[in-house]
Formats: sequence, structure tokens, C-alpha cells
Amino acid sequence: MATDISKINEHSAWQELTEGMGIVGAGTSKQFNTGEWRTETPVYIEANCRQCLICTPVCPDSSIPVENGKRGAFDLEHCKGCGICVKTCPFGAIVMEGGK
Repeated sequence: MATDISKINEHSAWQELTEGMGIVGAGTSKQFNTGEWRTETPVYIEANCRQCLICTPVCPDSSIPVENGKRGAFDLEHCKGCGICVKTCPFGAIVMEGGK
């Protein structure tokens, strides 16, 4: 039974779930808070940041928001902790810390 995933929650019966938990409907990926998958958490060190924004396009989860040409704090609800941003930042403005 294909259902609009936006109506599914932890109280949904198994009959309401899509086969293989497929996403049915557009724009629903924002509803999946994948940040709980992290084993390490990126930490933004604002004092070291030069606002080059090199980290932003390399984030596979779009977890580095930019507003008015400046990056903000991480969207930790969607960041999976891959660490690509750490490797990309030439100024040491991002470090990974253990735990969630």
C-alpha cells in the first residue's frame, strides 16, 4: 500500500507503511531527521571561520545553512556526521567531536 510518507509516524500500523519504506510524494526528505545516525558531531568554531563557504556545497545533507552570504550553525537534525566539511575547511573552523 503506497501511502504519503508525511502521514506515517511511530504509531502507524505496519499495513500503512510503504513497501521497503519507499518515499512516496515530493519534498518529504526534510521530514527524515537523520542526525540521530551520527557517531561524531561537527562543531563550528566561528572565530576561525573566514566565511569562504567552501564547506557548504560539499555537505551531502545540506546541513550547513547560509543566510545573507554567511554560514550559520549546523543543522544537526539532518547532519549524519560524515566529516567531509572538516576535510574541506582550510581554516580549521570545523572539528568533529565524539558522541551525539
